Amino acid sequence: MDLLSATDWLRQRPAFTYPLAFAAVGLTFLLRLAASDYLSGFPFLSFLPAILFASFIGGAGPGLVAAMLACFIVQQFFVEPHDVFWPVSAGQWVGLSTYLINAVIIIGLMEMIIISHSRQSRLRDELNSFNERLEETVAQRTGELRHEMEENAAAQAQVRQLQKMETIGQLTGGVAHDFNNMLAIIIGNLDLAQRRLTGNEDPRLLNSIQNAKDGAQRAAVLTARLLAFSRQQPLAPEVIDVNKLVGGMSELLRRTLGEHIRIETVLAGGLWPSFADLSQLENAMLNLAVNARDAMPGGGHLTIETANTELDERYARMHSEVDAGQYVMVSITDTGTGMSPDVIDRAFDPFYTTKGPGKGTGLGLSQVYGYIKQSRGHIKIYSEIDRGTTVKIYLPRHVGAADARSAGSSQPIPQGSANDTILVVEDDEHVRTMTAESLHELGYTVLQAGSGTEALLILEKNAAVDLIFTDIVMPEMSGRQLADIVEERWPAIRILYTTGYTRNAIVHNGVLDHGVSLLAKPFSLEQLAHKIRDILNVPGGTQGEQT
Repeated sequence: MDLLSATDWLRQRPAFTYPLAFAAVGLTFLLRLAASDYLSGFPFLSFLPAILFASFIGGAGPGLVAAMLACFIVQQFFVEPHDVFWPVSAGQWVGLSTYLINAVIIIGLMEMIIISHSRQSRLRDELNSFNERLEETVAQRTGELRHEMEENAAAQAQVRQLQKMETIGQLTGGVAHDFNNMLAIIIGNLDLAQRRLTGNEDPRLLNSIQNAKDGAQRAAVLTARLLAFSRQQPLAPEVIDVNKLVGGMSELLRRTLGEHIRIETVLAGGLWPSFADLSQLENAMLNLAVNARDAMPGGGHLTIETANTELDERYARMHSEVDAGQYVMVSITDTGTGMSPDVIDRAFDPFYTTKGPGKGTGLGLSQVYGYIKQSRGHIKIYSEIDRGTTVKIYLPRHVGAADARSAGSSQPIPQGSANDTILVVEDDEHVRTMTAESLHELGYTVLQAGSGTEALLILEKNAAVDLIFTDIVMPEMSGRQLADIVEERWPAIRILYTTGYTRNAIVHNGVLDHGVSLLAKPFSLEQLAHKIRDILNVPGGTQGEQT
């Protein structure tokens, strides 16, 4: 630190600088008197250091006071005659003038130095303040950039995950059609074989057929889960009161999870209605509850909670495919073993499971993920090792009429009538034959066509067809194109679609078009019987939105 900076505090206190100026002149006067025997002449010169000191510590004010006081003392005590203040000779005037000029120069120079120093100090303080603000701004902006980079990294990770899932979805959809056709043939023929048994067969034959049927059904479930993951399953959304759904599932969950799991429900008052596929939401909640049970092998506590919530723009930016808005939230919390961050990152990947061999397919969570995303919702996992897991499902709020449709109960297989004629249109001969035999078995009159063109020729000759059961994906003319022609020329004929691959003309964004009926492959004889009967029982040839 320089001498000027060290004495800044003194210059800011005039009550100290003026007394010090007087003291400096007085001290010089005493020293001059003490050295009078050794010094002679130039008395003014002796007081210039005092003036310099006074100017240094106080600026122009104390410097001028010291100069005037020194001038008075010199004139009174060191310039003859001693009793006269003003000079009496030209030489004295020259000496006094020279002194005053030097004093003014010294005071002026010191004042300029002090002013320059003050300005420099002020600029230095401003520079330090600016640097501090700049550092704060840089630190703040760095934090913002780091946060943005984290958000971008999270968004990129989401995009990579979506691209991976999209790739798997495309692969799944590519094989689903043929695979479901094969399963439809297997399941249909097994159903027919089971119905045609007389009861006198070897019991081992019955067991073999049932085992084969169970295996085919499990394969169909796996295919359905893959389609759900890839968001290609057909959904029939409806207005849902989630509180009623949770309350209605409580007993089912207690029976499924066992007595060692304590179930608690926390239902929000005034819960908004949602719009989703009821059966798929039930399956999703059951899947999550079973996963929670497996995470609590020694027992534990399962909490199902509902709430109204809102996801803001910031949350939407951090989570790809999330639209900001109002949602109905369902959370399922367990007190189980929890998941590590690595496991959470891969939890929705198909075929990924932390369970032992034979204890899980790894498709449960991926199916839930696909269903929620296809419903334009959001799902998030929060978990800590040994602290439990919370899975939150967000379904978009529904604004409008809230007339929820109740789920139907199981009924015996309805039989058909020979007065009802069904035209089966299917390009796969084996699937067409199996479907026709199944409908014959149910009692219907059945016609067959291998293409849309052949179906139109049959209708030209025999328009007394009550229902057309047509595949969608066919060469030359698709099932939708056939239906459009039929609805224009024979509007009384009902249409029922079937397909093993839902990304087509009647399903958009995973939701069936209005007024469309679909029976997805593979289907059982019981499913076929109920679906046909439901459509034929609709009066006036109108078709409801059935799945």
